[in-house]
Amino acid sequence: MRDFAAITMIGITPYVLVGGPAARGGSLREFLDDARARPGGVNYASVGTSTLGYLLTRQLESLTGTQMTHVPHRGSAAVYPDLLNGTVAMLLDNPTGSAGLVRGGRLRAFAITRRSPLLPEVPSFADSGVPDFDAVFWYGLVAPAGRAELAAKDVEPVMDSPAAFARSIAADVTAFRAVAERLGLRPE
Repeated sequence: MRDFAAITMIGITPYVLVGGPAARGGSLREFLDDARARPGGVNYASVGTSTLGYLLTRQLESLTGTQMTHVPHRGSAAVYPDLLNGTVAMLLDNPTGSAGLVRGGRLRAFAITRRSPLLPEVPSFADSGVPDFDAVFWYGLVAPAGRAELAAKDVEPVMDSPAAFARSIAADVTAFRAVAERLGLRPE
């Protein structure tokens, strides 16, 4: 972090533990009980050991006394087929990639690090008996070290919702189009 200065956080995405046909149990507790009963017998996917999903899965193992087998993949596109065909039992991922498969009944969502409108029926890990497992993937803006104060002086952070931002864009397009037409300006 010494090379960067934080400006603002834009948003967050929680992590959801999803299971395919190889995942046993109907709840997080049942899934974890099965994993404890079969050390090394439950395969989990990640998109690499340098990702937060992998680190969080290792943390989950530590918190819950489970030992699962890591099956690394080269990107999310390779993970979901293996999850759906039973090569791996589970994945910790953001709900954007899995919500449609969960709603369609092809995957089960056992728990989520923080409740999400994408999967409102999925309990949090805390509600499911795993407290202090609430990490999120965050999106933010940073500047080179020593420049954050300058950026903060030059730019006022505004945290709008996507809908509000879309309305701002549409209003500006309409307004500036009218100005260009009134002045007889044409794109070159």
